[in-house]
Amino acid sequence: MVLPKPLPPPPPPSSASEASENEDSSGPLGVFGFQDEHVSPEKVSGWFQVTPKCCQPFMVLHGGVSALIAEDLGSRGAYLASGRRRAAGIQLSISRLKNAQVGGIGLAEATRLAEPTPVNAGKTTVQVWKVQFWKIDSSNSQNRSPIASSRVTLPCSMS
Repeated sequence: MVLPKPLPPPPPPSSASEASENEDSSGPLGVFGFQDEHVSPEKVSGWFQVTPKCCQPFMVLHGGVSALIAEDLGSRGAYLASGRRRAAGIQLSISRLKNAQVGGIGLAEATRLAEPTPVNAGKTTVQVWKVQFWKIDSSNSQNRSPIASSRVTLPCSMS
């Protein structure tokens, strides 16, 4: 078996505020080497390498891994956008557009779709995040093709 090339380091943060929000991924995303690129109340993104750890038996990216990434990025963004209030996904949809093979590099980017909507007399807000997935060309990181699209709905309650 040929092992995939190591994941390239993410580019440096583009601003001081971005650097202060940027944290290394731990927990479930850390299991397969997901690396944060940008973490802010408006956008959360990062890189991952498609390895056998995150694939179906057919050696393509597992849809459950895509869902895990989508909910994690959306939850972290919602947490920051709500002033660090607890966020938990209540609805997740994901569409696979194209397979990502073992050895490929993926980029995932979550963006908030609209301003948080208050419910329950201001104690809880609901946020909707769109999460896009791309396969990155290893010879030119500017070349990318879509592999999945997701939408995550999260209520954010007072701690």
